[in-house]
Amino acid sequence: MATRDGRRAPGRSRSFARHLAIPLVMVLVFAGIAGGSYVALQRYGSPAHEGTCVAAGLGTSHRYSTERAANAALISATAVDRQLPPRAASIALATAFQESQLRNIDYGDRDSLGLFQQRPSQGWGSEAEIMDPIYSTNAFYDVLETIPDYQGADINDVAQRVQRSGHPEAYRDHETEGRLYASALTGQSGANLVCTLDSVGSTVSPEQVREELERQFPRATESGRLTATLDSAASTAPQLSEDAGATALVIDPGGDGALGWALANWAVARAADDGVVQVSYQGRVWDRSLRGDEAASWGTIDGGATDRVVVLVSGR
Repeated sequence: MATRDGRRAPGRSRSFARHLAIPLVMVLVFAGIAGGSYVALQRYGSPAHEGTCVAAGLGTSHRYSTERAANAALISATAVDRQLPPRAASIALATAFQESQLRNIDYGDRDSLGLFQQRPSQGWGSEAEIMDPIYSTNAFYDVLETIPDYQGADINDVAQRVQRSGHPEAYRDHETEGRLYASALTGQSGANLVCTLDSVGSTVSPEQVREELERQFPRATESGRLTATLDSAASTAPQLSEDAGATALVIDPGGDGALGWALANWAVARAADDGVVQVSYQGRVWDRSLRGDEAASWGTIDGGATDRVVVLVSGR
């Protein structure tokens, strides 16, 4: 409503401005959300596919970040190295996810630390020891092996007997994913674990992977149960990835197929940390460069050293 001199009444003008401002703010908020989502997708890729790893089975699948996948691989590698049954890894993985979400964290309830939230005050070791994931994982298995019926008993109940948690039923929530990742990373389900990752973009030495292999499988490497050598990528890999260097890490599981698949899936799980671009074994191949449906499973390929796990790392 106008005033007599042709100007709008101040109150009505302010009211109009307020009503106009609300839709403008909403438009800007939604534009910001959409823009932010677009930038995030451009920078990081689809959150369902970029920088994650998947294990499948039991009619389902579970997706982990690369950090969680690498820690799951270490926990499973320790079980394989100690020649424990796959169920030991299932129990340990369900426990570690409940306790730390499979992260090696330096905080927790009271003095709890690490992957399994072990407490120095409860005799698990010093703070430095517990923060070493290999030490803490071995400490978990040391106690697990004192439980006579752990291979057949309920996973949640066994985990609680090891941990003595204030939430005694919580481990049950992670039993399925623990079983899936244990199956893949102990070699029971073959070419199972797949990771979708960005390109490496730099040169990596395969020696880095060999050193980590020896660190996580000390008993197996020292006893000769598995051997790892550096060899020509052209003569050992079924095909050369564009980004691969000239030297491959060749791991011989000594004819043990389950061990071979444990090692192959372990190498894929560590690909983000170690610059791995291709892993092949028994006529199957995982290639870091693949996207979409091709990246959802291991491919089939002929040639190469099929009885050995061949790991190629980035050459640029």
